[in-house]
Amino acid sequence: MSLRIVFMGTPEFSVPTLAGLIAAGHEIVTVYSQPPRPAGRGMSDRKSPVHAYADSAGIPVLTPVSLRTPEATETFRTHHADVAVVVAYGWILPRAILDAPRHGCINLHASALPRWRGAAPIQRAVMAGDRDTAVMVMRMEAGLDTGPVYLGEHVPIEMDMSAGELHDTLSRRGADLVVRALAALERGSLVATAQSPEGVTYARKIEKSEAHIDFTRPAAEVHAIIRGLSPHPGAWFEIGENAKSERVKVLRAGLVPGDGPIGQPGEVLDEMLTIACASGAIRLLEVQRAGRKPMSAAELLRGFSMPPGTRLR
Repeated sequence: MSLRIVFMGTPEFSVPTLAGLIAAGHEIVTVYSQPPRPAGRGMSDRKSPVHAYADSAGIPVLTPVSLRTPEATETFRTHHADVAVVVAYGWILPRAILDAPRHGCINLHASALPRWRGAAPIQRAVMAGDRDTAVMVMRMEAGLDTGPVYLGEHVPIEMDMSAGELHDTLSRRGADLVVRALAALERGSLVATAQSPEGVTYARKIEKSEAHIDFTRPAAEVHAIIRGLSPHPGAWFEIGENAKSERVKVLRAGLVPGDGPIGQPGEVLDEMLTIACASGAIRLLEVQRAGRKPMSAAELLRGFSMPPGTRLR
């Protein structure tokens, strides 16, 4: 038999899970997503990826601006859901919503809980230099990602993996994990295990100031930050002088072997755009100028003179 599900999600990360639940034969009675927001050059309202996918699948979509009203609670209860599946919806659910479905609400979280609870677990794991992470299906509580875990799957973070690449891997693995969890729920064999009280960390939202590359840090840290912010929002440095200066995002960089100081932080060391850090160096591989498509470091040099000895700001 299939479950009667309310799905709650917003970004591209959530779409594979919604698709997997549909393919598994579950009844998606409605989808909740963040309201359409201005986007693109014309700044016209654009539906979220989950909203657009649900439309294409013929599933009704609700985009309330709040779930903390009696009207929102009553609407949610009228769905008579067996369970709500929440994947990066974007809002903390109030207790009245958490308690409405027969089996409560389950959440897919992209970290090895209790490490990296919160808003930006994928980026924070990469930026911190973690060697692995996970996707976990958990029962939702009133606290921030504090609920007991039903299922989890660990995923290695490769040395040069970007947050965008990790995002796509975790999205696919997570979709399969949710489908497996709901199959166990149907059988009555889904068991939750409390999170450890040890090792709790919080993945706060990415601040704009964090994207400015600080070459006075060790190369391994700079490399991790570039990877963790690629492709969005993109770590950046400035090139040029005064009114002609321009921000350049670094989408991909290589870590140069060696960890000793080999130049002044931010100094261009060779014609391959190897950049000195406080210790060690990185090599720029893929960059993006404002309003342009991603390009190789060699293509960047066609527009800027950056001879050895140049200092990046």
